[in-house]
Amino acid sequence: MINGDRILLRDINKNDWSDVHQYASQAIVCKYQPWGPNTIKESQTFVNEAVIDLKKSPRTRFVFAIIVKQTEKLIGVIELNIRDEINRKSEVGYIIHPDYWGQGFATEAAKLIVNYSFTQLNMHRIYATCDPRNIESSKVLEKIGMTLEGRMRQDLLLKDGWRDSLLYSILEHEWQ
Repeated sequence: MINGDRILLRDINKNDWSDVHQYASQAIVCKYQPWGPNTIKESQTFVNEAVIDLKKSPRTRFVFAIIVKQTEKLIGVIELNIRDEINRKSEVGYIIHPDYWGQGFATEAAKLIVNYSFTQLNMHRIYATCDPRNIESSKVLEKIGMTLEGRMRQDLLLKDGWRDSLLYSILEHEWQ
């Protein structure tokens, strides 16, 4: 468990699928993603695969439920994937229920997971991508100290065609 000021991050568990489905089934949430809106089965599969991955050794995928401390409500997930163990690189991504957008929860969760990646997993570089149209996500990445490295053209295939991705990163010495 990772404790923040207003939230805590804990490993996702099988019982979380219905809370995940509450936001993953909404078109607005997956607007910039290659998945969704999720069916019940798709939300269950996502959660089940994340639970399986947390038991692997070595563990390279960390899917944490974002829980509001005050209400104990699951409002999203944040995921950290170790992409290169030798070069100590990981990727972070997050999804928040739209009822909680604009309240700083994604920023707090991203700060916590970046700190965890550097201090507990000994990463050197953490990166994230987002759709250039997703201004709010870009702001989150900038608020946690990530640097915009550039634009990857036609990087991800969505339902309506190819999308570009903005690439952000932060290095270990920049976090310290």
